[in-house]
Amino acid sequence: MKITSIEAFEVDFTPHPKTKPRRPSISQAVTMRKPKDRYQRLRSAGQPPWQGVACVATAEDGTWGLGITIYGSPVVAVINDHFAPNLVGESAMATGRAWDMMVRLTAPYGGTGLASYAISAVDTALWDLKGKILEKPVYELLGGPQKDRIFCYATGYDTEWYLELGFNATKIFTPWGPEDGAEGLRKNEELVSNTRELVGDSAELMLDCWLSMDEEYTVRLAETLRPYRLKWLEDYVTPENYPCYGAIRRRLPWQTLASGEHWYLPTTFNHAITENYVDILQPDVLWAGGITAGVKICQMAEAAGLSVIPHASMNNPYGQHLVYAMSSACWGERSQGVSPPGVPLEEMVYLPGTAVIDDGYLTPSDAPGFGIEVTREWLQERCVSS
Repeated sequence: MKITSIEAFEVDFTPHPKTKPRRPSISQAVTMRKPKDRYQRLRSAGQPPWQGVACVATAEDGTWGLGITIYGSPVVAVINDHFAPNLVGESAMATGRAWDMMVRLTAPYGGTGLASYAISAVDTALWDLKGKILEKPVYELLGGPQKDRIFCYATGYDTEWYLELGFNATKIFTPWGPEDGAEGLRKNEELVSNTRELVGDSAELMLDCWLSMDEEYTVRLAETLRPYRLKWLEDYVTPENYPCYGAIRRRLPWQTLASGEHWYLPTTFNHAITENYVDILQPDVLWAGGITAGVKICQMAEAAGLSVIPHASMNNPYGQHLVYAMSSACWGERSQGVSPPGVPLEEMVYLPGTAVIDDGYLTPSDAPGFGIEVTREWLQERCVSS
């Protein structure tokens, strides 16, 4: 069965819940620290004006698979102008071959970054297509369920709502960074202290610094927060600053460290594993190179005795299937606001057919492919390309 077409276009995947929130999310008043916030004039700057990306891969018999990612028009151009002409005519079953072809095609301009997002969209579309052709869920193609259900944690500031939903682990962001000095450090500690009091001693608590710290501040922050028993400290410096990752690992041997949301392709993760930068790897299957890359990263982690907790993996069926099948993937994350207080999780699904977390656990759909219940008409309605 050969691939007859690959087409990508910009789409708006924003969910539109029917239930009115009890109150606004705390994230509207408190925002996480970002690298750009060093400069006052950039603090109100938003994301680039790019929508989500949908990629449709179609086989000879008309069966089609759907993959998605972010960063709109630049990623769409890579897929339509470069990948599609080279992959059409290839076997729809040869996902590994197609993935390797894309990595090699992008070598002249770098397979990481935006190119990795494009690889992810095509790769997930091809896995969805293969599952549909074989009439098997993707997790079966990856070896079958490794666990009975997936333990999930929630990321955001609405901690009391997450507890009400049944989560027994939560992660918050640091709103203050090095430029805020000692007062910012005190405020970060106050936030963590209050959150620990809310969740109690039996729940797990994590902290995401979202690339906004430096070596000195990360060490000071970790030492200040040691009494609050963080399960891990995450994404504390910019992703390319490998010497800093190594230095922080040496200076904080007692602190569990996690990163990888903004690392791309297995070679980057292999470097992090070899240099012992972190204890937990956090690839995003829609960013780091798709299911094919995710499997490679999970297998490398298992060989090294490390854990994988993929970024945003419970937000979509792609991450759900990977975590369900991989033995090194121990937890799943529900992020991107989870849901406003009072809004059921099922109303925040942005791809119909996506399994929903129930009382802190999730079992993926057993429908063919990723179980996505999307029609071409549904995609066309959400298309924002010119």
